[in-house]
Amino acid sequence: MKLLKVILAVAVFVGALSMLSIAKPQYATKEHKKCADCHVGNPGDKKFTPMGQYYKDHDHSLDGYKAPQPKA
Repeated sequence: MKLLKVILAVAVFVGALSMLSIAKPQYATKEHKKCADCHVGNPGDKKFTPMGQYYKDHDHSLDGYKAPQPKA
């Protein structure tokens, strides 16, 4: 029983720690965007699209963001 409690405590700790290193679903909800709008590949990789980099650099806000124009 004690081993089960230790395993559960470790699992909770690892889960909480991993949440610090990945995208936060509340940002997607707040901005009404999909995770892929700001992240390239796995959100834990911290590779950003231009929108995601802007969001990171502007205190988690998209105010004033203008999408890059496609090249002709």
